[in-house]
Amino acid sequence: MDSLPSRPLTDDEMHALVDARGSQGELATLQARLALDPAARARVENWRRQGEALKNLHRDILDEPVAAALKLAALRSAAAQQEINRWWRWGGMAASVVMTFGLGWLSHGVWQQARPDATVAAVRPGQEFARQASFAHAVYSPELRHPVEVAASEQEHLVKWLSKRVGKPLKIPNLTALGYDLVGGRLLPGDGGARAQFMFENVTGTRLTLYLGAVERTPKGPDASETGFNFSSAGPVPSFYWMDQGFGYALAGPVPREVLMKLAEAVYRQL
Repeated sequence: MDSLPSRPLTDDEMHALVDARGSQGELATLQARLALDPAARARVENWRRQGEALKNLHRDILDEPVAAALKLAALRSAAAQQEINRWWRWGGMAASVVMTFGLGWLSHGVWQQARPDATVAAVRPGQEFARQASFAHAVYSPELRHPVEVAASEQEHLVKWLSKRVGKPLKIPNLTALGYDLVGGRLLPGDGGARAQFMFENVTGTRLTLYLGAVERTPKGPDASETGFNFSSAGPVPSFYWMDQGFGYALAGPVPREVLMKLAEAVYRQL
């Protein structure tokens, strides 16, 4: 076995001593080395004093229960991370894009909407569908070279292919009169089956995505055949969504609510 090392302790090793991180054997070895290093001993004692001073500064709130709003934020953050991981596996795009949008949405939404008595309610099928549409938009809309799998130049093939995969005849709405042209589309995974995404773009480069697919019915939730026209901000970008006989539609994009509603109404009329 090697003799006791004489090299100075690193910052990480000193922090381990201050925080008591490591096994008893590891800490004992570090403590023995610390005894031979006066400079390190002084730094460790100083850090310990600082730590105690910080604890004493807020000693009266250290033992208070965690606020409900913070618990809600943690739950939402965990859910967002699961969604990010899911799109990382399926999407092939750097997860940092979704993280940037997703965490920004969390920090905005939680502190504006959470109350001390807030609880996490069951998510309705349509709301979950809209949230997935929003994350799908955040994953693919920033892509420059590969925003879609099949380009607008192959629209007939695109419609036939995606219709077959989602199990329902699809139609691509024409939004040219409102300033948006079709970029193309792609196939995506969804709860209980395949989903389709059509992408549109205006002259300034702003992109919208239309997300379509079957929506699973939940035993305790509202019937997925509900036909309400709804707005959702539950995701990186807002969306308008609606259900029709167990099939969902969501138009998502980074535009003002009134603009998005006008575009969604145009889509709804055409579909």
